[in-house]
Amino acid sequence: MARLSAVLATTHHPFYLKATQLTPPEQRMPQADEWRRKVEAYRETLTAARPDVLVMVGADHFHQFFADNYPAFLIGKQPTYDATFYNEEREFSIPPFLLQGHEELSGFLLQGLLDRGFDMAVSHELKLDHSIICPIITTRPDADLPVVPIYTNIFAPPLPSPTRFWQLGRAIREVIDAWPSDLSVAAVGSGHLSLELGGPRQFGETGPDPAFDRQAIDWLSKGDVEAILENVTFESMSGAGNATHGFMDLILMMGIAGPIEASYVDELDLFHTREMYMTWTPEQDAPALGRAALAEAAR
Repeated sequence: MARLSAVLATTHHPFYLKATQLTPPEQRMPQADEWRRKVEAYRETLTAARPDVLVMVGADHFHQFFADNYPAFLIGKQPTYDATFYNEEREFSIPPFLLQGHEELSGFLLQGLLDRGFDMAVSHELKLDHSIICPIITTRPDADLPVVPIYTNIFAPPLPSPTRFWQLGRAIREVIDAWPSDLSVAAVGSGHLSLELGGPRQFGETGPDPAFDRQAIDWLSKGDVEAILENVTFESMSGAGNATHGFMDLILMMGIAGPIEASYVDELDLFHTREMYMTWTPEQDAPALGRAALAEAAR
């Protein structure tokens, strides 16, 4: 059977590449070098897992799905995937990519999730945006592994509930574990902590709700699904910032890992958002790698 070697959950900041590598050194933001060091350290958690294929979880930012037809959950099934969209190249300096797909795993996941009560949409013409390409840039910049993209609806109400995101994560884990393959699978997903887009708190000194961010990281790092599902609602996420619903993709990633402690945790305050980097290693029993970074950041 397939081996799930690592589960990574990360925020996806579209300006990472431009801010840390494409801008001349004298014009870079003060946190640029620290940001790059943290990302490169985080990247090692995926490299060490030695995956053969990546299951990538993200959300389309109204590039190809709109209010008239926005699927709750969708899986791509095609030999290759184009990325990125023109506005992402223009605004964020994210280059175009061509990623290899893994149609066998896509098909197995699709059928397995249908069998478990998830009526997944499927696309054979999916184009990937920065919710998946940003994690590729930060965790696998060579883009040399086949991917299975899964898109979720975190933008267009009515949204699936936090509980449903957790349940989908658990179902994805079951299907990966049942895949009759000797390949190593890693799951990499991106979402948000507290986030404000176009609202009055977008460019504050911190993310719009630092208290939510601290609590969310603590819950995720401890695998405390009970606390998350008891406290995280559409109302509480909206109160933390108008785009905070992307946190549900991080809940989904914890669902894939299971209710276990993270093996690596790090974060960075970028004045208007808090970036988070978390890895679960399902084969290990709550190792302490990365705890020092979290403790230091909390001080």
